[in-house]
Amino acid sequence: MSLEDPTRPELPVGETEEGVDYDALESLLGDHVIGREEHVNAEAFVVRPDEVQDALYLLRDEAGFDHCSCVTAQEYEDRYESIYHLKKYNDPTQEVGVVVPTSKDDPVSESAAPVYRTADWHEREAYDLVGIEYDDHPDLRRILLPESWQGHPLSLDYDQEQPQVVTFTEHANPLQEDHRSGEDSDTMFLNIGPHHPATHGVLHLKTTLDGEQVADVESDIGYLHRCEEQICQQGTYRHQIMPYPDRWDYISAGILNEWAYARAAEDMADIDVPEYAQVIRTMSAELCRIASHMLALGTFALDVYGDFTAIFMYATRDREVVQNILEDLTGQRLMFNYLRLGGVAWDLPEPREEFFEKTRDFLDDLPEKLEEYHNLVTSNEIFQLRCVNTGVLEPEVAKSYGATGPVARGSGIDFDLRRDDPYGYYDELDWDVVTEDGCDNYSRVLVRMQEVEESAKIIDQCIDLLEDWPEEDRTIQSNVPRTLKPDADTEIYRSVEAAKGELGIYMRADGTDKPARFKIRSPCFSNLQTLPEMSQGEYIPDLIASLGSLDIVLGEVDR
Repeated sequence: MSLEDPTRPELPVGETEEGVDYDALESLLGDHVIGREEHVNAEAFVVRPDEVQDALYLLRDEAGFDHCSCVTAQEYEDRYESIYHLKKYNDPTQEVGVVVPTSKDDPVSESAAPVYRTADWHEREAYDLVGIEYDDHPDLRRILLPESWQGHPLSLDYDQEQPQVVTFTEHANPLQEDHRSGEDSDTMFLNIGPHHPATHGVLHLKTTLDGEQVADVESDIGYLHRCEEQICQQGTYRHQIMPYPDRWDYISAGILNEWAYARAAEDMADIDVPEYAQVIRTMSAELCRIASHMLALGTFALDVYGDFTAIFMYATRDREVVQNILEDLTGQRLMFNYLRLGGVAWDLPEPREEFFEKTRDFLDDLPEKLEEYHNLVTSNEIFQLRCVNTGVLEPEVAKSYGATGPVARGSGIDFDLRRDDPYGYYDELDWDVVTEDGCDNYSRVLVRMQEVEESAKIIDQCIDLLEDWPEEDRTIQSNVPRTLKPDADTEIYRSVEAAKGELGIYMRADGTDKPARFKIRSPCFSNLQTLPEMSQGEYIPDLIASLGSLDIVLGEVDR
């Protein structure tokens, strides 16, 4: 089709057949731009702190950047800075950054929440940990740390030795009359969690009921905050960071987490990964995805109709088989620490034929087990009554909140970084992205179950390749310098398709062997933001089902 063809759809401003036209974007933004930066993954425009919304509206509505993937806040010696990492849902290889500097004396910038609703939580975290304030933010207060906390832990002058004294307001009578409840109101306030089996971790849901219907729900997070970003900023690129990603989504996605860091660090330091190691990475990552989805299915069935004996234990049984295979490969069942910058730690276990046979046996048994799950779960009348047309999340709402993974694909959003921003060996294999248009709790379960089938396809093809790979070409690691010291002010944001969605890493180098800033973009963090939208006007049992359908892990939400 020629460029003059009138049937060709008109491209958004700044988009060409080859990718992003940053000069056109700069023209679009006009006087809002006061500078331009070169990041490894994309160019970034520096805008004034009081013109953030105008710039973001132009990029969203005129240029099509409808996915605010991440917001990173950091402090320099002379300024504070917020970075909005923007992508497109229909082509995440098209990226642009918006950098907002503020002075040290008055670290205030305009909030992006009116443009991208996902910025609400991201900016609260930036305020909590770094100390930047955002004008027009709908609810600017701490999100991970208690309101009584003194200082901002990721600021340069933070005193880690200072005592954290609980203020008097923390001792207020919890039974005193709530000012939000009028005399004739049917409003009731219900606490769910933080210690509750259906909250999937230490999550506190502050639920407001109007009669029996949910009028509002606020997710109170931070009970499991472990300072993972700060820990990574104190570790070396080459050796000390890699053991930590396993602990973010600690129940299932270890190798997927490791790959997020590996991809960012390898692109930052221009490190190649041998093709053979890419195949092993792809195979092991999909094994982790199956393990994750099995647990998601088992716990969700436990949430919605309390079936521990059958469904939960069946799912655990099949997950155990996957973990046995991963243990053979990595030596660990949970905290794998298997990936290395430039490859993997070691080759497949010997005898290789035994490993292949064990993995193929699992794949051969999988179709019958999935059929069994459909008979027990998706065909169950109680399950359908609890899930069909509950927890509805419309596509445009999901996009505004930055939802990704099965949560987005269950709302019909055809977005998967394995296909759309290829890495590893995915673009060489035959598999499909699964979507469902129901936008409800039932659709999200169907997506995960079908994704298990697609993961099995990928693993099967990887095994075929590994079986026939010439022995002399089985290179598991490239030649990586013992000490990595990327050039100062090198910045990158890279992400992978983890089991729960887009898991991204932002890093900024300062010329040493440790990152000056390390930011984790958790898919669970953004997905959990959608819970009030899904629960509005529904009942408490629907709220529990909706929360379970998000498949969150608090270790990754809080980090």
